[in-house]
Amino acid sequence: MEDFTARQSRQTDEPPRLLHVHGSFSLGGKEARAVRLMNLWGERAHHSIVSAAPHLMSARDAIDPATPVDFPEPPPLAGKPGIKRFRAIARFLSGYDLILSYNWGAMDAVMAHRIHGGPPLIHHEDGFNADEAAGLKPQRNLYRRLALQRAHALVIPSIRLDAIARMVWRQPVAKVHLIRNGIDTVRYAQPPLPNAIPALHRTPGKLLVGTVAGLRAVKNIRRLVRAVAPHRNHLQLVVVGEGPERDAILAEAKAHGLDDICMAGFMSEPWRFMGLFDIFALSSDSEQFPISLIEAMAAGLPIASMDVGDVANMVAPENRAFVVPDEAALASALEALASDPDIRQRLGEANRQRARRDFTEAAMVDAYASLYGQALSSPHILR
Repeated sequence: MEDFTARQSRQTDEPPRLLHVHGSFSLGGKEARAVRLMNLWGERAHHSIVSAAPHLMSARDAIDPATPVDFPEPPPLAGKPGIKRFRAIARFLSGYDLILSYNWGAMDAVMAHRIHGGPPLIHHEDGFNADEAAGLKPQRNLYRRLALQRAHALVIPSIRLDAIARMVWRQPVAKVHLIRNGIDTVRYAQPPLPNAIPALHRTPGKLLVGTVAGLRAVKNIRRLVRAVAPHRNHLQLVVVGEGPERDAILAEAKAHGLDDICMAGFMSEPWRFMGLFDIFALSSDSEQFPISLIEAMAAGLPIASMDVGDVANMVAPENRAFVVPDEAALASALEALASDPDIRQRLGEANRQRARRDFTEAAMVDAYASLYGQALSSPHILR
């Protein structure tokens, strides 16, 4: 494969080659955002996507067929650190104009870049898996601190991650870029079709409590099952997403008498179905700036959520009382929202207005285009 100097010698009228390095590429918040940017930029860039877990690549299905993209086979991106492996990774990275790495699972690629150099690298940190939900691991903090020394920039979406980046990972203020996630809020103004969730068989007389998440342990959907269970006579739970926790969630639902739980599986285009819910719930152990929450707000939903990441600062001020510290409080928040249609309507509209004002896709896309363009020494190349 050609090296970085060969890439530099190419004609400047060719679209830049962007390499995306993921720990996994199953569709979640960071993958949805990356794919959305790729699709919007179209032929202005060529994208290559690799994953440290090659079997977890389902997000590729969301990429527009017209988007220039390929899926090369990299050297092993996970495993025991070693000189030979890092050299092979660095050689692979050198064939691109810009490296975009994502979360802890891509950190060995960042370290290879730190040791051997290469094209500009921008790292993105969106949050933590279950193994760091209760607290960051000191060894990983040190590894991140060392690996990021040569990175062009570090992108984070939340205020809490901004503080971690500066104070724990000791990144210079000028290197850290807070870019909030954004969506096309106008799409969510359209009322959904009644059959927008094919798997849903609505129980008459019940309100729908919905959540959208990858079914991983850190999302703790079983907690949401238990929070809905005391109110199962008037609440029906809908879970949109897929993942390894599916069977455990169904078992939890059976144990707590949620006979009408809807496990809808993965669904793209959430604007088509989000408005079917009466209440949106978030039960994760760890989040930072969840895109699904913005989507629910844009659809005009009231929110009941665990107090994780920036959630309390994301929702409208009127909704903050329903961002809670524990499972019992989550159950109480659901009951309070279910029992008062006026509160649901008022909070939903306040959330809608906040999403339209503060979390627009246009602002997010402009920020990423500016940062990536600056790293490519072509500020307007993605505009």
